[in-house]
Amino acid sequence: MVVQKYCTNVKYDKNYYKNPMDDELEEIKRKKFEQLKKRYMSGGAKMEDNFPNTPIKVTDADFEETIRKYQMLVIDCWAPWCGPCLMVGPIIEELAQEMQGKIVFGKLNVDENRAVASKYNIMSIPSLLVFKNGELADIIVGAMPKQILKPKIEQYQ
Repeated sequence: MVVQKYCTNVKYDKNYYKNPMDDELEEIKRKKFEQLKKRYMSGGAKMEDNFPNTPIKVTDADFEETIRKYQMLVIDCWAPWCGPCLMVGPIIEELAQEMQGKIVFGKLNVDENRAVASKYNIMSIPSLLVFKNGELADIIVGAMPKQILKPKIEQYQ
């Protein structure tokens, strides 16, 4: 009982045992994390090296991550049985090579990935979903020659 009487007057100071370097280390960690996050989101030092020169495969599972990863993304919604889609396919591959470092192209098979097709009300294929900074900028519907399609995409750069 005597011990309890004398111990009640002792106050614990949480900063007494704190190392003064802890705050500085936390600040350094926070800054480094922000730098890494910024570099990752921008694609690194050389954008062309991190941008694919062929269309990437996009699925329901990785769709959200993919549209956040690239500043400018065009997703070709297609199906293997669709004749016009098969005509647009080589054009998309050519544009992916020509516009590497500026625009990333992706391909989404609507038969295998119904969630994205439903979310964006894809009723006709081929349809191109144009994303800028993670937001849908346009939907281009139908097959068209490269000389018509390219300017429609470039206007969003």
